[in-house]
Amino acid sequence: MTHPAIQSGNVAVVTGGASGIGLAVSCRLASLGLKVCLADLPGPGLDAAAEKVRAAGAPAVLSVPTDVADVAALKELEAQVVAEFGPVNVLINNAGMQPGSSIFDAEDNWQRILDVNMWGVIRGSQIFAPGMIASGAPGLIINTGSKQGITTPPGDPAYNVSKSGVKTFTEALQHSLRNTENCRVEARLLIPGFVFTPLTANGRTEKPAGAWTPEQTADFLFEALGRNDFYILCPDNEVDRATDEKRIAWAAGDITENRPPLSRWHPDFGDAFKAFLELENK
Repeated sequence: MTHPAIQSGNVAVVTGGASGIGLAVSCRLASLGLKVCLADLPGPGLDAAAEKVRAAGAPAVLSVPTDVADVAALKELEAQVVAEFGPVNVLINNAGMQPGSSIFDAEDNWQRILDVNMWGVIRGSQIFAPGMIASGAPGLIINTGSKQGITTPPGDPAYNVSKSGVKTFTEALQHSLRNTENCRVEARLLIPGFVFTPLTANGRTEKPAGAWTPEQTADFLFEALGRNDFYILCPDNEVDRATDEKRIAWAAGDITENRPPLSRWHPDFGDAFKAFLELENK
């Protein structure tokens, strides 16, 4: 069992569907008999992904070149899918980028990162959800977040800010949906672990031992949907759930214990964090 929106003949839209997690999830949806629309930047990668999804068993595949930072393009995407396939049942807001960033924006890319990673999710949900609700059918919106949006480690602040926004928005979205009369649409937050994708490859051609494949992440996602999880917190080959839980708890403790921000990386608290992690994980 997964979610009632995931049924043969239903319609799914996946942004960032040309590679990585988006492509793996698209193939899984195709194998379950859903019609799949892939939205990604134009190019041969999108065309090749459409063929792979078709081969996975989708009864119909649509590929739509889309920049999710462009509101007009998202509106056109929604209109095209509905015109060709009918009402959307499943929306995966997965498109993202991680070019690296610095706190004072020396790279001049903060705006683009926020436009794609955060606003692409927000606007995608806002554009698709009304039609999904109006259809009266079960619906599902899955937004791809990140552990970096929760524990916010130093080193890539723009990415962290964008994914923190995705977490907060998706929580608010689910709250709004469950309080909307006669609404059968729900939201979920996917929180991947270390996954070997074009986003994380950094020039590597072979998967690091610690990383999961996109297919493993898709498997975990569908298992979590069957459990009705909202926070779909994925482990990987390096970090188990218990460690993730302690890292998240420590990050929240910076506020409740009035520690310095990012105390996990603060010289006065590093040893305390390590002791906390070792004690709690025994």
